[in-house]
Amino acid sequence: MKNHTYKTWVWVVIAVAGILAGCQSSAGEVNEQNDRGDAPVQVNIALNGKLSPLFLAQQKGWFEEEFEDFNVEVAWSEFPSGPPLLESLASNRVDLSLLGDGALIAGIDKQLPFEVIAQTSDGGANSRILVQKDGNIKKLDDLKGKTVGVASGTTAHVYLIKALKTSGLTTDDVKMINLQPDDGQAAFESKKLDAWVIWNPYYLHNVEKGTASVIEVDENILAPGAIIARTGFAEEHPKLVETYVKVYQKAADWQIHHPDEAAELYAKETNMPKETIKKMITADQPNLFFTEESINAQQESINTLADVGYIKESFRFKEHIHNEYLDAAVKEP
Repeated sequence: MKNHTYKTWVWVVIAVAGILAGCQSSAGEVNEQNDRGDAPVQVNIALNGKLSPLFLAQQKGWFEEEFEDFNVEVAWSEFPSGPPLLESLASNRVDLSLLGDGALIAGIDKQLPFEVIAQTSDGGANSRILVQKDGNIKKLDDLKGKTVGVASGTTAHVYLIKALKTSGLTTDDVKMINLQPDDGQAAFESKKLDAWVIWNPYYLHNVEKGTASVIEVDENILAPGAIIARTGFAEEHPKLVETYVKVYQKAADWQIHHPDEAAELYAKETNMPKETIKKMITADQPNLFFTEESINAQQESINTLADVGYIKESFRFKEHIHNEYLDAAVKEP
């Protein structure tokens, strides 16, 4: 009887040890640094603009909360658009972030060290071409020879190229000026631009102010954005990348279910009307899973950019998607 009891306890101890080992492995190599007394791992998360679930997660402190069991310090940075963000990523100053389709495609084309780990949304309500409300530009053909502001290399730039193509035009047919969003806003308001290609909340805000009109484009142009991780960081800390995706998904779900509260946070940060922000975030809701439609839209953008010489050559976007981090994140309780 004693021998039987002893064996039972041995198996209990082994089972408990296995459970504990599984729990400890969830923190991976990062927790090992705690045991050794090493310096904390610094995770560099970059905001690409302030209107994304990433900003909400920052405001709520959810990354710090989820990383509590890891030996991790979160360092935040902010960029007005994707191209300058990519420069910092290439020099290892950004580990985790998100990109619009323009910077995403250019980055892959230049073989910069990052992995596409999820989608932000299909980008169906992302960018538009604004013209002066009291001007004489009414359709795409009217843009020929006009001064058009756009942030080069961004999702708005890709939108302009694809929109012009629907009317048989190219960017060579317009006088394009490279302007980041705030500079573009100032130039458009002072009427130094005939047209301005920009994403939300800028285009919706200007339309609702009554100072701008939107040029209609016959085709529905999707602009899927992507959540990214620096390759070296992902290889060294895959569990942290999974946690990043998990927190982003949490923030995206919170935005969908709490649009008023999310709009209030965004409005406070951007100084734009809450109702304008709410219209924007409910029109283009987050979706982390790439669909065939969004993959095809991204591939079309890649082919178009290769045709006009914006990138060196076309490539298969689907081959650059790494679903393993998102799959692991959604499996966890």
